[in-house]
Amino acid sequence: MSVSKNAVRRAFRSLGHATKRNDNCIQSARKCGFSSTATREEEISLQSTSPAPALDPALVSTPKEERQLMRSGIRPIGSRRRRAALQGSANIPFEQLPYQCFQEARKILGADRDEKLQQIETQRARIARLQAQDPAISGGEIEKQRRLTSMRKYLDELKILADVNDPVVKKRFEDGEGDMNRPIYRYLADKQWREYRRPLLVQRITQMNVVPDVLPHIDPTADVHLAFGRRKVQPGEFVDTRVSEISPRLGVQVFDRGERLVTVVVLDSDVPNLQTDGFDYRCHYLAANIPISPTSTSLPLSRLSKDSQVILPWLPPYAQKGSPYHRLSVFILRQPDSKTLDVSSLRERAEGRETAFRENYNLRSFNDKHGLQPFGIHMFRTVWDEGTAGVMKRAGVDGAEIEFHRKRVEPLPYKKKDGARYR
Repeated sequence: MSVSKNAVRRAFRSLGHATKRNDNCIQSARKCGFSSTATREEEISLQSTSPAPALDPALVSTPKEERQLMRSGIRPIGSRRRRAALQGSANIPFEQLPYQCFQEARKILGADRDEKLQQIETQRARIARLQAQDPAISGGEIEKQRRLTSMRKYLDELKILADVNDPVVKKRFEDGEGDMNRPIYRYLADKQWREYRRPLLVQRITQMNVVPDVLPHIDPTADVHLAFGRRKVQPGEFVDTRVSEISPRLGVQVFDRGERLVTVVVLDSDVPNLQTDGFDYRCHYLAANIPISPTSTSLPLSRLSKDSQVILPWLPPYAQKGSPYHRLSVFILRQPDSKTLDVSSLRERAEGRETAFRENYNLRSFNDKHGLQPFGIHMFRTVWDEGTAGVMKRAGVDGAEIEFHRKRVEPLPYKKKDGARYR
């Protein structure tokens, strides 16, 4: 069948019109797509610029939210499990929780607390009568003070027993809202510290031979924290010399009432001695007459008074190349009867021969001479790293170019055994 040329031309013409229409549709669709993408980007930018919702320290329950909250300087309240439970519960005060068993238990605890409060009032009256009594009747002034000390100790025990089972007290302690002036919160803090942190500390100072290398014995009764800037240091942790170049900040939490004066000593017990082929001591910091109490726990060493407290300023810890790691121990020493030490005379002894005063520092003789009692300790370690040479140069310490090598142990000469004995 033959097809005319006109029919072929019409077919090609219609095909060209259809192709143009398809191209126009594709271009319009692409334009639509580009415009919609720009709209979504604008919406995303608007959403990103909107301020983030404020985090509630009582309701955050994910590690990411906790980190964001702690970066702003606010710590989460309570445990993560409790915060997650509070997100889906009604805002009911803790004391008014609608649980019959809980409320009945609170009644029983309330009756027991009332009984303890009566015993507290009775004990206070006995203490008042004994204070007003003539020492001659009480067996002398020493015996009177001994009885008063014993009665006050029993009074603190009654105060602890009155609140130790109170759920509101435990809740406030877990939330970090406890008043350390009250015996019950000091008791709970001491109990929490002795469950983990104290055994860990004792294990580290025993395993690394701080005891008995530096002191023959120490019974830690205060929780000591150590931080260089924002870097918190765990007992026995390695610290970069560039981090420890600045003086640290101490936190000393005591668990008995009253203010006392303490002395802070930072000691390096691994200073190489080539003459004796052993190790000596070096004092990196010494300060005295520092007041602390259960509510005053922060000790920034850089802010202590240079006139009435600091004896030896901070010397950055360092370890020369090739030497084993150095143990830096921080000791908190209790001054007897809160008596002040003569800082000016000690500083005069150190001036002019500061290097000799720092080197071969004997902590045992210093404690015996001034009657100091160690009750807090912390430690960290340092070793040669890429920043040690710069730290030593800035501190004016020589010897950065020295490198220690282990002495080779020569083998014993070979002695040939007599073969006749084996015949």
